[in-house]
Amino acid sequence: MAEVNNAPWLTLLGWGESGIAGLNPASRQTLENAQVIFGARRHLRLLPPLSAEVCEWPVPFADGILMLLDQRGRRVVMLVSGDPFWFGAGTTLSRHLAAEEWQALPSPSAFSLAASRLGWPLEHCTCLGLHAKPLTRIRPYLHAGRRLLVLVRDGEAVAELAALVQKFGFADSRITLLESLGGADERIRHCRIGAELPNDIAHPVAVGLDIAGAGPALPLTPGLPDRFFDHDGQITKQAVRAITLSALAPTPGERLWDIGAGSGSIAIEWLLAHGDNQAIGFERHPERAARARANAANLGVDWLEVKEGSALEILNEAPLPDAVFIGGGLSAALLDALWQRLPKGVRIVANAVTLESEALLAHWHQQAGGELLRLELANAAPIGTRRGWKASYPIVQWRGVR
Repeated sequence: MAEVNNAPWLTLLGWGESGIAGLNPASRQTLENAQVIFGARRHLRLLPPLSAEVCEWPVPFADGILMLLDQRGRRVVMLVSGDPFWFGAGTTLSRHLAAEEWQALPSPSAFSLAASRLGWPLEHCTCLGLHAKPLTRIRPYLHAGRRLLVLVRDGEAVAELAALVQKFGFADSRITLLESLGGADERIRHCRIGAELPNDIAHPVAVGLDIAGAGPALPLTPGLPDRFFDHDGQITKQAVRAITLSALAPTPGERLWDIGAGSGSIAIEWLLAHGDNQAIGFERHPERAARARANAANLGVDWLEVKEGSALEILNEAPLPDAVFIGGGLSAALLDALWQRLPKGVRIVANAVTLESEALLAHWHQQAGGELLRLELANAAPIGTRRGWKASYPIVQWRGVR
């Protein structure tokens, strides 16, 4: 009986600027035995003469996936930068393959190489892959004393990143440019964020940021100061927002529906709680929807999705949530629709200011259970030459579980 070859047909091979010289013996042997080699142009330029068929991976990346899958049954190597599963192509490609079809042979990642050049303990660095992502995603990590390692697409992106860091108030930060790490053209240069950057920054480039300055860092606890949000008055104020986020209780990977999103403050803080969280805002006013998107981008969580229109009319278009916040548009019809649409276990928090909305929540609490709270806040304010308490409108909050 003939032997069945169960070896994976595809190898995701970690590849760096040192080319084949940087491979261990097992990786080198796999490359030399390949029948087909895929790679980006910058990877293929470092490839020595081999007997394999060589295919340049197209741009955009997704266009190459069918080309790769058509090679099933042959010995195929895909050249991937450094570690295929750390901001690498491995994550995308493995979704299209069965587990037994592929293997990964990683090389040192750009983050590992950068940390080793700078002498920074990698476990204490924040590592961000922003080649094809908005650079504003750096915003939540700008805290004085933090060290960031960031992968960007080119020199223009380095300049854009430096301008953002300066804009957010951290102009005293030091930036290190780490070009072509591990290769013959490796170059490392240090400068201040506020200084003029070199105009010959070469790709591939990583950036080391030693953050310094008095810029406003984003607090780690819920309830950002209201000044972080552009709004027209329709915003859940800081103290109430902190209590509301506590009631919503986000955990990693969960999705929120923010109904009556306004400035987007609740959804944005939900997203800031963990990078894997998702949020969908529902907002009937186009200008507020645009403002919520802009606030999300400025605070580094640009993946906030805002649907425009009446929540009652578009709820069915959205994937189901783990939690729901109702900050505007509260009505019996909305609560009834949610109760019919949502699966068991979804957490719901609703805030009310008017007597009519308060009565509705009191009735719903009686019918559905949960908790009903009345939140009354007052701030010290001048009364002539003295001070007194200036009360805000009381907030009634209902917390329930479907």
